[in-house]
Amino acid sequence: MGKNEVQFQTVGLNTEYFSAWINKSVETVDQCCSQLLDPEKGLDIGAVIDQLNRIETEFTRLIEQCELLESVHPDEAIRSAAESCRQTAVKHIAEFQLNTEVYGIVEQFEPQKEALDEISRRYLEHVLRDFRRAGVNLEEGSRQRVKALKEELVQLSQEFGRNIREDTRYLVVDSAEDLAGLPKDYIEAHRPDESGKVRISTNYPDFVPFMNYASKTEHRKNLYFEYMNRAYPKNLDVLLRILTCRHELARLLGHDSWAAYVAEDKMIRSASAIEEFIDRIAAIAERRAGSDYNLLLTRKKADHPEATRVDSWEKSYYFELLRSESTGFDSQEIRPYLEYQRVKQGVLAVTEKLFGLSYSRVDDPAWHESVETFDVRRAGRRVGRFYLDMHPRQGKFKHAAMFPIVAGVRGVSLPEAALVCNFPDPDEGLGLLEHSDVVTFFHEFGHLLHHLLGGEQPMARFSGVATEWDFVEVPSQLLEEWAWDYETLSHFAVHHQTGSPIPREMVEQMRSARSLGRGTQVRQQMFYAALSLTYHYRDPQGLDTTAVLKALQNKFSPFGFVEGTHLQANFGHLDGYSALYYTYMWSRVIACDLHESFQREGMFNQAVADRYVSSILAPGGTRDAELLVRDFVGRDFGFDAFEQWILETVG
Repeated sequence: MGKNEVQFQTVGLNTEYFSAWINKSVETVDQCCSQLLDPEKGLDIGAVIDQLNRIETEFTRLIEQCELLESVHPDEAIRSAAESCRQTAVKHIAEFQLNTEVYGIVEQFEPQKEALDEISRRYLEHVLRDFRRAGVNLEEGSRQRVKALKEELVQLSQEFGRNIREDTRYLVVDSAEDLAGLPKDYIEAHRPDESGKVRISTNYPDFVPFMNYASKTEHRKNLYFEYMNRAYPKNLDVLLRILTCRHELARLLGHDSWAAYVAEDKMIRSASAIEEFIDRIAAIAERRAGSDYNLLLTRKKADHPEATRVDSWEKSYYFELLRSESTGFDSQEIRPYLEYQRVKQGVLAVTEKLFGLSYSRVDDPAWHESVETFDVRRAGRRVGRFYLDMHPRQGKFKHAAMFPIVAGVRGVSLPEAALVCNFPDPDEGLGLLEHSDVVTFFHEFGHLLHHLLGGEQPMARFSGVATEWDFVEVPSQLLEEWAWDYETLSHFAVHHQTGSPIPREMVEQMRSARSLGRGTQVRQQMFYAALSLTYHYRDPQGLDTTAVLKALQNKFSPFGFVEGTHLQANFGHLDGYSALYYTYMWSRVIACDLHESFQREGMFNQAVADRYVSSILAPGGTRDAELLVRDFVGRDFGFDAFEQWILETVG
């Protein structure tokens, strides 16, 4: 394959393809290892780094592409083959990371690292760190156990995700009258069947509007229970096995817990610091959360004077009413301005303008006929490719995410990635979005831009989003802010019937209503963060995951635990993020700091945008994240902007 050619192909895939793919990758890695271990080669440090980079590039590409295909491919056999291929790849990676001979070759150059250029020195330091964190210095029996645990964890991870992905549940109501309160386009898209019944799924395009607008409390409650019990009971056992494997692995690698192990190489550095951060954020939000909750309860009492609490299936509904009544903003009124195709074109146009990019549609077929492919150019030069897989279907990943596909390596490969979402499909209705969908679109596109614009690195391990994990959400959370900006929305928010642009007054009302509920939202996020940390902070022997969930939800969330629900069975981040869900709010703190520069200079100020690209996105993982922030804002990041964000008031 030539340099910088497209390196992701999905046409003509069959199960045999994956066997050939893994064999080719293993052969490439074996050749590299032979080069490293051949005493006659007498490789210098530059040649050693080249061989290691080839190995990492090969396996990164294989694993990331298989992870995407097992999440989105419409053919179950292909999804299963991709799962098996990824399992085999991880097995070989584990073997490589525990290869004492290769480690010995690399380690001998450690005394020479000060003579290397900055990126090569960082590369050597990180490679040696990761060899050691993988357990290469353990005795043979322990190394084999580490390898077995890693292989088991891959299989458990795939099972956990598959159980969520394949469990779509439904609320069945008696007639269209049971959809009272919902937008007209939603009702039109959910017509009664032959028996007069209407089915509402737990997929996002059905679930979110229903919880926001459906006026019948009992129906919201019933759908909430279905949603919160996806993958139950299957994933309770799977989760416990994941926690057990992780704990044993952490102990073998010299740490008290998995939380301690995974925090070590992040910005935050320790599990105890995560705990302190969660408590600090929860304390900042506590008073505001109490005020938010009291507003909800007061509003509910207007309908039900006997009410003493607000339940989880009521909070979105009553927040929507409060926003409408206190600010004049009714979120249903913005839906006609947010037709999917226009929103998509708007996100593309806004990011083209802001970051000096151009996107061109490519006719190459992808894994599904609905997927769109775009090449990306900057200053006339192609810098990457992305795919948009944006609507629900059976067997597909249920949430929203950016999937890296190819790591950008200078002179070798251009970055490629996929945006995978579950927005309303315009082929099955009007395709009108919630404004929260628009925020999600910008969020995931922020990840995409990080991967693409940080994808011109000399090594795969520093390409794109390869920063410390607790910095990864910063570019995505920052780009969300453009979804609230009138100038941005004016580019694409046009009424689907009248063609009139969104009124400035409506956007101002929406912005005014934005902060309502922010305190309860942050406390809810701290509940999720505490849950992910606590599950990984102790020996899981005898752990009752539901009891822990109940205690933490009652501690952190104003909306207490609901008996009979099992969030832990469908909380996908417990797999992908393990103990590190705090990173979303950690990144929010940093994003608030970065956003101040755009607020001060202008959301489309080209100088600020260029500085943001060069300081934050383009370096990828070649520098510590705290240094990237310091380059952009001129100091270490702080909490002041975040605290102001928390305390913003309605009006």
